[in-house]
Amino acid sequence: MYKVRTYNQISVKGLDRFPRQSYEVGSDIGHPDAFLLRSQKLQGVEVPASLLAAARAGAGVNNVPVEQYSKQGIVVFNTPGANANAVKELVMAGMLLATRGILPGMAYVNSLTDMSDAAAMAQLLEKEKSRFVGGEIKGKTLGIVGLGAIGSMVADMALAMGMKVVGFDPALSIDAAWRLSNEVSRMENLQSLLARSDYISLHVPAMEATRHMLNDDALALVKTGAVLLNFARETIVDSGAVLRSLDKGKLGKYVCDFPEPGLLNHAKVIAMPHIGASTEESEENCAVMAANQLMDYLENGNIVNSVNFPAVSMARSTGLSRITFSNDNVSGVLGQVLSVLATNKVNVIDMVNKSRGELAFNLIDVEGRPTDAVVQAIAAVAHVIRVRVIA
Repeated sequence: MYKVRTYNQISVKGLDRFPRQSYEVGSDIGHPDAFLLRSQKLQGVEVPASLLAAARAGAGVNNVPVEQYSKQGIVVFNTPGANANAVKELVMAGMLLATRGILPGMAYVNSLTDMSDAAAMAQLLEKEKSRFVGGEIKGKTLGIVGLGAIGSMVADMALAMGMKVVGFDPALSIDAAWRLSNEVSRMENLQSLLARSDYISLHVPAMEATRHMLNDDALALVKTGAVLLNFARETIVDSGAVLRSLDKGKLGKYVCDFPEPGLLNHAKVIAMPHIGASTEESEENCAVMAANQLMDYLENGNIVNSVNFPAVSMARSTGLSRITFSNDNVSGVLGQVLSVLATNKVNVIDMVNKSRGELAFNLIDVEGRPTDAVVQAIAAVAHVIRVRVIA
């Protein structure tokens, strides 16, 4: 029986993925094999010795102590792309709100509480509507920074709306490149994108390399009147620099999902309460994906969408046991483990070894179930972090 401890309100569709005959799932589970969470901060939370994996139903994992978990051989999963459509649609809403006089127009209408004559109100609104004239996004240029799951969907949406799209992503993967429309013009650097974009939408992860990517120097390069949209992470943008750019009339509008005190009630800021992924469909998609990934790892050792360990997968064969082990990515470890198996006459049928940065992960299918002594011998090999046997 596998045990999964949940944090936050996880979608029922995700929880229903776990077969009740082989999984115990709940918020008060003792000795869990896995954590399943959304926004719960795990920094400072005691790590049970039994913990093998943690899955975040969402893309960002800044609420998970990834480095600490890596040292303990705990695989951390996220769910990239599961909330992409929800974010994509909010980006469109942000562009329209920034372009048309929707919000000030609505505020004006709702201020007319002293009027009781509908005909008089209609006449007044016809007279005053010119105060709320906006523009159209068709024919304008959208610059997308980060062309992954969300960025590529935003690109398709913008193209369908008749926009021109340019993109910049120094770490564009092969899979992402295949998803990307050939109508998207790729820029060689951020500066080129900023200089030609009427709208700039950010879709990069929060990391040291992207911290304050949009700062005073970068914002000095934007087209006058450009709209900056941030539905990625707050740390990517220097909010002080944004305010200075807005006040100087360089940046036209700032639309974000990460309000800060200094941004509130600014005439050129549209701030939303971190609702980019807040749809029923998105929460369901994230929970289902997280549950599926946890089950595949617990039952088969396969890793998909981990933020700290490499992607690794191998089909299961009937009658074989599977040994999984993680290790520091240094030479000789796999050879020593195979030597342990050979010495103990454990026949290896199939195996996969993958590495990512400082970590490596291995799947080895063998005949018969290895004895505890064999498992302990593998665990004793220098640089092996964690060993597990799956029957």
